[in-house]
Amino acid sequence: MTMWVFGYGSLLWDPGFPVAERVVARLDGYARSFCMRSIHHRGSEEVPGLVLALDEVAGAQCQGLALRVEPGHEAPTLEYLRERELISSAYLERMLQIELADGGRVEAVTYVIDPHHVQYCGGLPLEEQAQIIAHAVGGRGPNTEYLYNTATHLSEIGLTDPDLQWLTERVRLITS
Repeated sequence: MTMWVFGYGSLLWDPGFPVAERVVARLDGYARSFCMRSIHHRGSEEVPGLVLALDEVAGAQCQGLALRVEPGHEAPTLEYLRERELISSAYLERMLQIELADGGRVEAVTYVIDPHHVQYCGGLPLEEQAQIIAHAVGGRGPNTEYLYNTATHLSEIGLTDPDLQWLTERVRLITS
């Protein structure tokens, strides 16, 4: 069985598993936003950072990448993703239908935010997000690196996210 994973944040530039194919894709009903406090990877419990999550929003769409897992690597990939993405149970693992750039549809492993989790922080003003991102550092590095890598890779695959563009410019000003 073919396994697909939907990437919208760090999975775009650091999937951590063997990828056989990358295809621009769209997920309906969810918005990409910095709505999860990061206390492990891009922040700490003392100084939480922010990471992207998919927030369920009626009428929203998120553009990202459908990543087809290299055949034969499905089980270890799922184990790896669960260890990485479910570290604090703020994400929920879902099998969601995504639309590929060619119009095809596939089911993909997708990690969405649990809006009832203590790390959920949807609706923060962009300026507050920028201030948090500019100063937080976690086990996988500075929060700024996460923002910059995600924005760069979205741009490289021809996708724009106005909020990420604004945050990138603002965080660069704060940290310069």
